[in-house]
Formats: sequence, structure tokens, C-alpha cells
Amino acid sequence: MSETAPKRVRRRRVFYIPGYDPFPPRRYRELYRSESARQAAISGYQIALSPAREGGSHGWQVQSTQDGNTVETEFEVLLWSDIVRGSMGASIPATYGQLLRTAWIYTTSGALFRLMRLRKGPIIAALYPVAALLLQAMIAMALGWGAAFLAHDLLGTIPAALVGLATAALLLRWFRAMDRHVFAYYLMHDFAFSARWRGAYPPELEARMALFRDTIARALLEDWDEVLVVGHSSGAHLAVSILSDLLRADGKAPGLSLLTLGQVVPMISFLPDAQRLRRDLAFLSAHKDIAWVDVTAPGDGCAFALCDPVKVSGVAPEDQRWPLILSAAFTQTLAPETWARLRWRFFRLHFQYLCAFEQPRDYDYFRITAGPETLGDRFAGRAPSKSRIEHPVNRHTSLA
Repeated sequence: MSETAPKRVRRRRVFYIPGYDPFPPRRYRELYRSESARQAAISGYQIALSPAREGGSHGWQVQSTQDGNTVETEFEVLLWSDIVRGSMGASIPATYGQLLRTAWIYTTSGALFRLMRLRKGPIIAALYPVAALLLQAMIAMALGWGAAFLAHDLLGTIPAALVGLATAALLLRWFRAMDRHVFAYYLMHDFAFSARWRGAYPPELEARMALFRDTIARALLEDWDEVLVVGHSSGAHLAVSILSDLLRADGKAPGLSLLTLGQVVPMISFLPDAQRLRRDLAFLSAHKDIAWVDVTAPGDGCAFALCDPVKVSGVAPEDQRWPLILSAAFTQTLAPETWARLRWRFFRLHFQYLCAFEQPRDYDYFRITAGPETLGDRFAGRAPSKSRIEHPVNRHTSLA
């Protein structure tokens, strides 16, 4: 992977692009603080966080000593949580409208049936909010009908019908208030966000991505040994498109690396109007001036684990170089008791890439983001995971 002598990193800039997440960046800062301390204690290195530089409200600084090398890292979270929150403001009836529209788009386009040939986990995650919301609606209607039936003899037909409607409405509101435990509305909004545009990026998000591109481009002009972009979940395909735009505009970008974690690229690239993303996947996969490593794990039911996002999307060029597909192998890198505790906590496992491992192998988030090696040098010569999925599955392969 690396054709030159390894370069020791002393100063690194990390840009983290979260997935479809309404929470502010302090969530990621505190997660990094607690989990980096755990990993450092396990792996025998030192790491400490401090506030961001003046004017940097969406990040933090890291100083770490690993293998006798001291490295300074500056993190910045590239925010689109306000766009996420705006998309989650739909009323209960509007959310059920999203359900019908999203199901229609994924089924009539053929995307759903093609995605089923890859991994079951993400499909179950996609169907779960549909089933949960329909079940909630049936329960609400049944109890509403029961309330109307009981009130009929006492109040008459019309007042009893109003009682039934009020009962159903109150129950649906209660279900929504409890969604922090169920995640049906959250996941429905997530899938509907992309499906609404049939795989194209919404204009508001395109504008934000252009700002992200400019921010990263400015960092490449500064004195950093590595500029590392980390895209998690939905942030992975955003990162692919942002860096593709940057490299098309600037040509070369020495010191630029991309780490994608828990990617869900096929959920978007398999939709008919995702020409932009498919074009970016094909372009970035053949670029010589970037290192791109994609890490997933079969234990993560919310990601397309070990699926080469370029090949399965049917857009792999003949000179494809990237990404290097690696497994975080949760069953082997987590202690048995930790795996037993987390294996059914699907959303927590989807964030495990950002956390500590009791038995880490070559994937260590804190060595990658705060250690002395560039991403390309760290994985130079590393063979991809043998169980990766590479056969083209996508029906929609147009790039224009």
C-alpha cells in the first residue's frame, strides 16, 4: 500500500463525520475521552484530551505517547445534526406517510430485494421500524375501537367515536414519546431521509458537504503530517462524496486518508437516483493519492459488514485500489463477557468501532487517530479480510 518509507506522524488533523445522528458533538468528545482512557490502560500507552483551540467549538485536542512517539491530534466534528433534527420533526401522520413512501421506493426500484442478497442485519434494521410502527397503529386502532364500543351505550354514536379517536391518538403519542427506548421513529426518519430523494443528496445536505470540503481543503494547506477523515455509518458515504469533490478540484492531496466505519453505503447506492454517490465510489476507489480503509464487523447488524461498497454497487473500475476491507471481529477482539453483554444491543455495537477493545488486533481507533503512523503506513501490506463480499448485486449502476 505504501510505496515510500513510513512517515512518523507528529501532528494530525482528524475530521469526524457522524451518521444520521441528532446529538451534538460533545457526545463524541466524551465518548472519545472515556474510551481512549480505557484503551490506553489496556494497551499500555498514554493519551489525554484538552479543549479545542480558540474558535473550535466542535472538537477537541489529543496528546498521546505511543511506542515512544508523542503525537498531537486535533479533532473536529463536521456537523449536520441540525439537518437531522429538522428531518425528524415530522408529525405522527407524516411519519406514517414516510413509511409508505419509503417502502414504495425501495420495493418498486428493486433495491430492497437486491440488498437482501448481501447482509440480513441491515435489512432487518430497515424492516423493523415498518413493523414496529404498523404494530403500534394496530394496537392504537384496536384500543380506540374498544373505547368507542364501551362508550357507545353511555354517550351515543358520535361522542363514542370521538372517544375512540382520542384514545387511539393519545396512544400513538405515547408510543412516540417512548421512542427513545424503541427507535422506530428514529430509524424510519433515517431511511426516509435518503429514500425521499431516491438516493440523491438533498440540496441542504449538498450545501453542507461543500462547506465540509472547503474545511478539509484548508487543513491540507496547513502543517499537518496527516489529514484523516473518519466517516461512521451514514457519514461514510458522505465522506466518499466530499473527498471525491475535493480531489477532483485539487488533483493531489498528500497526507489525506479516509477511514470508513460501519458503512451502510448500499442502502443509498442501490437506489435509482444515486448516480452521484456511485460516480464518487468509482472515482475514489481508483485514486492513487489517498489511503482508504473500510472497517466493519459481522457482529454489527446495522452495517453491511465486509461488503466492498464499490464492487457490490456494481461500479468498480478496472484499476480499483480501494478500499481495503477489514473486519473489527467483535467476537475475537472483545472479551467474552463484553461480547455476551453487547451482542443483542445493536445500536451500541454499531458504535463499537469508536470504543475500546479488550483484545485489540490491528484495528485500534485510538492508535489510528492519535498514534505515530499514517493510516496507509499502518495497514501497508495488510491483506483484506477473506470473508469479504465482492460480487456486484446492484441493479442501478448508472453514473450519470
